[in-house]
Amino acid sequence: MTTLEQRELKGITLKNLLITVISTASIVASVMTTYFQLRADIHEVSLKQEAQARVDELRLKTLESQVAIIQNQISEGKNQYLSPNQPKTYPEINNSLNQ
Repeated sequence: MTTLEQRELKGITLKNLLITVISTASIVASVMTTYFQLRADIHEVSLKQEAQARVDELRLKTLESQVAIIQNQISEGKNQYLSPNQPKTYPEINNSLNQ
């Protein structure tokens, strides 16, 4: 040790101060690195959630349009089957009677 490192101020040596400062700087660098990595990860997750929400919204719109089409087909089928101008026929019964 040099004479400068051996000098003390009420029990504190320059060597101890250097170790404390370097250790603190190392800890601060580690915490900041972790913070920025977590920040980037949160941003990435946020982007993925937004993309998934858009995909889900498109799927929902597609399903809603398909349901509307099917409902129209069902109502058209009911109108044709229960039309008052046409006699009500029951193909299942007619087929069984003809056999």
